[in-house]
Amino acid sequence: MCAAGPVLAKDQPDNLVPSGKPVDCVQIVSIRTTNVRDDRTIDFIMNGNKVYRNFLPNSCPSLGFEKRFMYQTSLSQLCSVDIITVLYQAGGLQRGPSCGLGKFQPMQKMAK
Repeated sequence: MCAAGPVLAKDQPDNLVPSGKPVDCVQIVSIRTTNVRDDRTIDFIMNGNKVYRNFLPNSCPSLGFEKRFMYQTSLSQLCSVDIITVLYQAGGLQRGPSCGLGKFQPMQKMAK
C-alpha cells in the first residue's frame, strides 16, 4: 500500500503537548491527513481528530520543505519500523530520500 501525505503549510503555532505513552503503530485506515512540521516531525491526524506526532530518529532531508511523502507496507498499520520516502515535485512526483519513522506520540491541545 502506498500513500502520499498532502501538502500542508505550517502556518499555525504548535498548540499540542504530549499526552500519554508513545505507541509503536497506528492504523492506516484511521489516518485522515498528515502535517509535516519539519525534517524530523510529522503529525498524523486521525479520525476523531486524535493526533499522533512522529519524531523521526534522524533528520530526513527535504521532508520539511517538500511536505509530502509516501510509504509502503503490507500490513494494516504504519509502525516505527517502517520507512517513508520524501516525494519531490519535479515534472511529476519523484522519489527522494528514504527515512525511518520513530514512535507515535499521542498529543492533545494545550490547556488555555
